[in-house]
Amino acid sequence: SRESIFLRRGDTRKSNCTAGWMSFRTSIPGAISVKTRPSGSSVEEYLAARASADQLADCKALVALLQRVTREQPRMWGASIVGFGSYRYPLASGKLGESCATGFAVRGRELVVYLVAEGKNQSALLTTLGKHKFGKACLYFRRLADLHQKVLEQVVVGSLAELRRRYG
Repeated sequence: SRESIFLRRGDTRKSNCTAGWMSFRTSIPGAISVKTRPSGSSVEEYLAARASADQLADCKALVALLQRVTREQPRMWGASIVGFGSYRYPLASGKLGESCATGFAVRGRELVVYLVAEGKNQSALLTTLGKHKFGKACLYFRRLADLHQKVLEQVVVGSLAELRRRYG
């Protein structure tokens, strides 16, 4: 039967992150094909279609923050992730997977930022970030105003540093 697998750090455990940073599908045992990849769709059209007026302002601020930190232009990954930069990571098959280095999506009334927030420094930052939920690699919040934006920037910078450390 067909199965969705959500990968983090090259593993094949199913994720509790409902947004699914990188989604893979397979119908043949041992064969994995990437479902979430750069799509060429318009970031502006995605945001206009999915974000409420309040979310749109927050999304524009997130684009500015993530663009400044990554020094990359936003591009759509799949149908619903606004990604910045990319990195390659090894799969169990020996092949390389590719993902956006960081990004965000509109998920109903929440926004989700995709990042790695492991380790003592990142955990400490999350405690001072403001009103949010965190699961695996997904930072959920309703309004950017609920977060300390300088702390969010530090969390993203730490996430990018961790990806460089792990994958070069």
